Amino acid sequence: MLGCFMGLFGTSGLRGLVNEDLTPNLAVRVGMALATFIKAGKVLVARDTRASGLMLEDALVSGLQACGVDVYCLGVLPTPVLAYLTRELGADAGLMVTASHNPPQYNGIKIFDGNGMAYDGKRQEELEKIIEGEGFRLVDWRNLGRVEYGDESRLYVDMVLKSLKLGRKWRVVVDPGCGATSHVAPKIFQRLGCEVKAVNAQPDGFFPCRSPEPNVESLKPLSKIVKELKADVGIAYDGDGDRVAFINEKGCFVDFDRILAAYAAYVLKSRGGGTVVTNVEASMCFEKMVKPMGGRVVRTKVGDVYVAEAVKKFKAVFGGEPCGAWVHPKYHYCPDGILSSALLLGALEDEGKSLSDFAADVPAYPIIRRNIRCRNEVKHVVVKRAEELLKRAFPDCRQISTVDGVRLSLRDGWVLVRASGTEPLIRLTAEGESLKTAEAIMDRALAAVKRALEDLEK
Repeated sequence: MLGCFMGLFGTSGLRGLVNEDLTPNLAVRVGMALATFIKAGKVLVARDTRASGLMLEDALVSGLQACGVDVYCLGVLPTPVLAYLTRELGADAGLMVTASHNPPQYNGIKIFDGNGMAYDGKRQEELEKIIEGEGFRLVDWRNLGRVEYGDESRLYVDMVLKSLKLGRKWRVVVDPGCGATSHVAPKIFQRLGCEVKAVNAQPDGFFPCRSPEPNVESLKPLSKIVKELKADVGIAYDGDGDRVAFINEKGCFVDFDRILAAYAAYVLKSRGGGTVVTNVEASMCFEKMVKPMGGRVVRTKVGDVYVAEAVKKFKAVFGGEPCGAWVHPKYHYCPDGILSSALLLGALEDEGKSLSDFAADVPAYPIIRRNIRCRNEVKHVVVKRAEELLKRAFPDCRQISTVDGVRLSLRDGWVLVRASGTEPLIRLTAEGESLKTAEAIMDRALAAVKRALEDLEK
């Protein structure tokens, strides 16, 4: 019988409401389970700015110590910095306390191996088994793990600075959103020679300035500032810095899909071809841009861990998701908003283009996204039932993919229905060559999913 701890981990590690889904008691168990799993060695621990971060960090550290693992606490850091340092400092694992772009009442735990790669589903299942069976390898008091505290962020800063040299003084507005990038991101752009205006750069776990998820709505104030200052670009990060969003020089939000496709095409042009990776939710403009550049496209499940795994497996030159999470394998395998934004400036300079011009060649296809509330324990069943109903609703579909949920490729668009990996939701995405087409596709898909929900409740 599966206990209450099974199914803890999703596509972005463990995540939930603080003191409801995610408690200090559970965090201690995760720490003990990881220490038991790796058997010995050293683990790096960091956190984002959330109010519950230190509480959960202390619990994790206690669990690690109890099982004889040494801990190096790095304080508040962006997730990609923790991942990079885990590899660079020769640690056996890294633990990041973060809920990324989720609201402040959430927190989570993300685990990285010694190579800076996020734990995959198989390793997360092993940890769940240890937690469920309480098979913790507790040690004698004389062998408890030691704890050290330090700041090694300079190693990451040096890596980014060595990755490119800028020849002009870019005027940038950096918006960390009171998150984990508040100190390190403005510093990097200043040292790259940019004229930097930092806003919302005071760490605050209640995120009083804006949502930790950078999107069109939350970045309206940033858009206004970019226009007022006549800046070249506005750069905004999510709560832990693994995602980035851009505002162009006209003060307009740059669509995630279009900038992803534009940058992927740039990388392929620079490298003379290669493999690029994205997920099943990305726009069909991705293929339209990368194939003329000699690119091969691999699509994965939604979730940066799957993109990173595919980037490594297929020796891809770049990977990314249409949420601002980009993977640059030349440097490391964790999505990295700070590195992505620096490299994008380098691409603009290399191409001699403004941000608006850089993305101008990417075709804009209307995408509609909808969410339907659905209990975690039944959402996968509903999606499976919806698969048959979708086939009936779209008898002319050209291809069906079940890599993640069900994705139907149509003559003039596509539709995806999948269970969220982090929330009690079923996510629907429809894209068409016109808005009318996208709306028609979404209407049929919504009807199919609602019917699947009704059938389950009978």
